[in-house]
Amino acid sequence: MAKKTKAPTEKDCLAMMLSVRDALDVISGKWKILILISVIYGNKRFREIERSIPNISSKVLAKELKDLEDRQLIKRTVYDDSPVLVEYTATDYSNSVSEVIIALYNWGQNHRMKIMGKRR
Repeated sequence: MAKKTKAPTEKDCLAMMLSVRDALDVISGKWKILILISVIYGNKRFREIERSIPNISSKVLAKELKDLEDRQLIKRTVYDDSPVLVEYTATDYSNSVSEVIIALYNWGQNHRMKIMGKRR
């Protein structure tokens, strides 16, 4: 006998929206996912990250890196060299976002093909 699935309730809907809102609060915006991708792919220094992301300003990058650090997705390490060296690395916790990034990449590729196909 087939198992019946329970119809979603208003409470289920609200719970889903709240969880998605929490996730979006962490990774939404024009730059956060792009910064995470850059750091995950090995860009460690501020200028390397900045160069890897077209059109991001230094001020915005600094703010977003701080926010990602506060949310434990990026680790900032300061080395006491002369001059001082600062590196940004992805935390183990940021790996939990990689599936979301891959899903967005796949959806974006499919969407681009769908839209480009319609224009031809």
